Amino acid sequence: MTELRERALAPLRRHRRRRGHQTPGVRCAADELMRVDFIINGRPATVHVAPRVTLADALRDHLGLTGTHLGCEHGVCGLCTVLVDGDAARACLMLACQVDGSEVLTVEGMGTPSDLHPLQESFGSHHALQCGFCTPGQIMSAYDLLKTDEQPSEEELPDQLSGVLCRCTGYRNIVDAVADVARKYPDGVPGPRNCAQPEPRLPRATLGGAGEPMELEQANTGGRAEISVPSGEPTAVVTVDTAADEPIDRIWSIIESTSTLAACLPGAEIIEDFGDDQYKGRMRVSLGPVRLAFLGDVRIVERDEETHRVKVIGQAADASSGDVAAVVDLVAEPQGDGRTALRATAELHMAGRIAQFGRGLVNDVSRDMFQQFASNIEAAARGEAPTEAAPASALSMVMALIRSRVAALVRLFSRRN
Repeated sequence: MTELRERALAPLRRHRRRRGHQTPGVRCAADELMRVDFIINGRPATVHVAPRVTLADALRDHLGLTGTHLGCEHGVCGLCTVLVDGDAARACLMLACQVDGSEVLTVEGMGTPSDLHPLQESFGSHHALQCGFCTPGQIMSAYDLLKTDEQPSEEELPDQLSGVLCRCTGYRNIVDAVADVARKYPDGVPGPRNCAQPEPRLPRATLGGAGEPMELEQANTGGRAEISVPSGEPTAVVTVDTAADEPIDRIWSIIESTSTLAACLPGAEIIEDFGDDQYKGRMRVSLGPVRLAFLGDVRIVERDEETHRVKVIGQAADASSGDVAAVVDLVAEPQGDGRTALRATAELHMAGRIAQFGRGLVNDVSRDMFQQFASNIEAAARGEAPTEAAPASALSMVMALIRSRVAALVRLFSRRN
């Protein structure tokens, strides 16, 4: 595994050495968008991305070039192999900002359905693919090999092609397909057949995509969207119970006012009111050094003055971290001592990189946010301004992860006993 990783990192290190004296360091905030100009499959392209966005995510999410697949995202499996300035590189290990001024070749540039590259034709005729998930990486790796070593020996090929993992074919047909192309083109493999084509790529229509740079405040919010919450098991369910020192009528006056209620949720802001209790909004969430900027839609599906209950559904997306859909149920109940009990329950459905934070961390961070939400409702009922929540520190994130692992072990041993 170490050998595979070192082999994966070698092209990236060569790229850094070659460009290190040309490109000065640039400092920017974690949530600032950077302009990156490069050549992709023979055509000029510009993306504006956060500095943490990888080349793989920029290709897939910002330029619509989904032929570059993501597997391990640690540079080991090789599925995301592309060519950067003529060298094979793992797109999951390179940041998009590192390819500024470079030439990038992806599998889309190799050929089209009506004009396949010889490697693509050979993979098909030799049945060198099954599920096909590793095939783009295999083809790009094979192309890099054959343009560098025109006539690799039959004995060398298995080792030379071992940098891209396949779980289906057993590799034999992959080796045969590449060997066949090497025999047919002893003077060198033909170049890509779909570069510098006039048809435009389809950038993802979201914050941080291709085009002019934009901050979240300047993003094209679009019109009213249909909100759809997944029916499966949520990624996390967060329940926060707290008590406010204010009476129920003051608390309810805050809850029933959508604009005031939104101001109480840390990082949230309503930017458009469509009527019928549907809104467009933005929200910023900080997880230590990671800053997420969500843009999405919210609809109040229930507001009951008698039971003092509000139910909200929403969906939002962050340009580089994924999508979130939520169902939030907020209930206020009067207490005998003149205080008010508040219960907030949120079902969170997450997809993309944000889902990889894990249930424990998502639960802890979300719980902190909703506790601040409840505190802000109480403060607003007293006529005070809401307090912005502090970002989760790296230490708190580590402790949350440890607590979730300990809790999982306790549950495991409890079941066994």
